Amino acid sequence: MRFPILKSAEDIVSLVEEIGFLPFFRGDIEGFSIEECTPQELWWGGDVWGPWEWKGPIIRTAKCAYGKFYKGKAMYISKRFFPDFCNFRRDGYDFDSRMDEGIARGRDVPVMKELWREPVLLSKELKARVCTSKEKKSGFDGILTRLQMMGYVNIADFVYERDKHGKEYGWGLAVYTTPEAFFGEEFREKVYVRTPEQSYAFLHNYLSSLLPWAGEKQIDGILSL
Repeated sequence: MRFPILKSAEDIVSLVEEIGFLPFFRGDIEGFSIEECTPQELWWGGDVWGPWEWKGPIIRTAKCAYGKFYKGKAMYISKRFFPDFCNFRRDGYDFDSRMDEGIARGRDVPVMKELWREPVLLSKELKARVCTSKEKKSGFDGILTRLQMMGYVNIADFVYERDKHGKEYGWGLAVYTTPEAFFGEEFREKVYVRTPEQSYAFLHNYLSSLLPWAGEKQIDGILSL
């Protein structure tokens, strides 16, 4: 199938729920992104809200995962497929199991501990808690990208600053969480039901049928780190 023109947040919610995976930006699979399916006047619409402003409402309405899951760039994934996606990306490990076995990266640990302590944190609050030096601050975005790519962190919402008239402005501030906190018991019960290899095969078969014009390497690029 090819995908419809997306003219509203509701259109994106419907498409995410229907197909399960939807990258935000243009990638190497033709037509498989919000950027390619959105009229340009909405993509960079000035005073007109478009995909950039719709992100929070989409996450809240669809109750879907959103984060840098696809080659370090943003993608929506429905709750139907996200447990298997995380299982494969995590290689079957909870983050605390990675810590116990000594395979967790040292700078990832404080971020996860803060999100365990307070499961919903604005990006600037999380950064202030875990970054105590200029050097650490410079690597913070890379840590968050890695944890999202590994399936341990996702974005729960976006919060906007308001001017003196109460009008929202600027880029939305990401609100970070964990899949376990965001989806709750439904996620925890499903994430490790299959082996990582079984999760990969399940998702690969599905995406191959969804995107018949994509090559093997392109399908693997959606799933692999």
